[in-house]
Parts: sequence; C-alpha cells; structure tokens
Amino acid sequence: MLDLTERQKAILMLLVRDYIETAQAIGSQRLVERYHLDLSPATIRNEMVNLTEMGYLRQPHTSAGRVPTEDGYRFFVAHVTHPELPENVQHTISHQFHQARPEVDHWMSLAASVLAQQAQAISIVTAPHAETARFKHVEVISTQGRQALMVLVLAGGEVNQQILSLSEPVSQERLSAAASRLNQAYALRTYEEILALPPRADALDADISALIVQDMRRLSSRVAGELYYDGLTNVLAEPEFNANDDARRALRLFEERGALQDILTQTMSGANLGGVQVLIGGEGNWEDLRQCSIVLSHYGIPGFTGNIGILGPMRMPYSRTIPTVRYIAGLLSDLVNDTFAGEQTQ
Repeated sequence: MLDLTERQKAILMLLVRDYIETAQAIGSQRLVERYHLDLSPATIRNEMVNLTEMGYLRQPHTSAGRVPTEDGYRFFVAHVTHPELPENVQHTISHQFHQARPEVDHWMSLAASVLAQQAQAISIVTAPHAETARFKHVEVISTQGRQALMVLVLAGGEVNQQILSLSEPVSQERLSAAASRLNQAYALRTYEEILALPPRADALDADISALIVQDMRRLSSRVAGELYYDGLTNVLAEPEFNANDDARRALRLFEERGALQDILTQTMSGANLGGVQVLIGGEGNWEDLRQCSIVLSHYGIPGFTGNIGILGPMRMPYSRTIPTVRYIAGLLSDLVNDTFAGEQTQ
C-alpha cells in the first residue's frame, strides 16, 4: 500500500466516511462545506485525483465525484477508531442474552437475530463446535421391527440422531443395557480412542459401537457447527443490492452452505478468540463477494469454538459494525465458558 501524506489520509478518511453515509459519489466542494476544511475545493480535487491514481478512489462516471475502492475501504478500516458500544446498547443486548433459555440452539438464533437488527445487515453465526469430537452419552430407543433410534450426544452438547438397523428385533431393555455399557466404556473418548479399545464381545454392543464411531468420525471432520443467519431483507434495501447483480450473487451463499462454510474455514483458521477480521470485496478469493464485506469474530473457549459476523455491502458502517460483532462474540464466549468449560475433560 502506497504511503500517503497526512492531508491525503485525512481526505480519504472523510470521503469514505461520507460515502458510507450517503451512497453518493463525493465531490471536493461537499467535503469542504460539510467538514469546514481549511482547504480550497481545487486543492481537495487535486488530492482526490492523486488518491485515484494510487488506487484508493475511483470515478464511477463523468462527474467530479469519487467513491472508495477496495483499497480505500481497507485503509479506512485499518485507521478508523472502533469505540465501545454505548452502555445502553450493551445493556439491552446483554439483557436479551441473559433472559434466553440455556440452550445452544436458542443462543444461536438469538445471536443471529440481535446482530442482524443491530448491524442492519445479514448476520452469520455458527454454533460452537468441538475441535475434537468426544463421546458423552448415547441412548438407543426401540422404534419398530428391527429398527432403533440412536441418539448420540458429544461433549459440548452436539446431538446427532441415526436409525440403527438390527439383525433381529431387540427389546428396549436390551437396548438400554447395551447403551449403559457403552456409556461407561466410552466416556469422553475420541473415535480414534474408541477404535483402539478391544472389540465388543456382545454383538448388539458391537453394532451400536460401529455406528457411534461412524458418526463421530463424520462429526470430527466438520469444520464448524450448524449455521444460523438472519437479516436478508436488511441488505436487499441497500442501493448496491438493488442495482447490482454482482452484489446479489452473494445472497446465494446462504443457499449453498458449503461455499459459506469454506469462507469461514479459510478466514478464521487459526484466528484468536475475540479477534475481529474484515474481508473486503472477497479479498480476491471469492468472486461472489466482490461487492461485499464480511466482519467476523471467533468466540468460545479453547477447543470449543464458533464464529459470528455480518455480511453487507462494502459501504457498511465499520465503526459501529466491528464493535457490535466483537461485543456479541464476547457474550457468546461467556455463555460457552459458563456452560461447557471443563466438560471436555470431566
């Protein structure tokens, strides 16, 4: 990134700020009048030309106005201050979470709803997910004929259900006894540790054990927990999403969950808990995001984490969005810590 003079930095910051508010190309006369600059419009105009040549601004049409480029937004995000959320906003959000039912699914839905409302953009939340799946509990329930429902619970609260097809009808009493033996033998073990144990002598135990290992191997390969989102209608009202087909393509990410999970995985891999990362224009890696920005944070406790963030046009109010994402991520980390800390090793 090219070095800027202090005057160029100030002009660029003001122009990006003004464009975020107005969605209109900004001219030199407007900057002088709105911000009472002790510079002539001609001087501002010359500096805007220089900033355009350096790649921070562009001229969308023949008018004298300029708008930020991706590099212009990146400079703004790197230099704008991110004040704490006002105390009354913090109190409102905190109150909503502490009134919530102590269920992960409810927390995730609430986080998505609150963040979308506060940021007026699309919220993205993934449920906390154990980096290493560990067995906690299994129940096997007789359904009909030779079929039974297996409910597998992992340390951290993830629940998975599978139908188990047995070689012959089995009573509920036998199913419960088998589940009890496996619960005792497999407590807090990974699927690799379960495979290393001696094979189960009882055929029913062996059948259930095989399905447990199969499910745990699949769940361990997942890179994130279940995805929640809210606020699609928020961005549809933005000028960029009304007039630009490229920006609307970003909405398809919520229909094609794999692509969105890939973005989260690549972006947040190795991210520090509580830190915030900003992707602007897809960073050259994701074509569908070239008109958008994503603000993401990593929440949870070591070994048991999730992601939270918002997606919107590049012209988003970063100075409000970033602290909002950071604050709600902190609340979710506290909830995860209060509920699941120690469970991975108990």
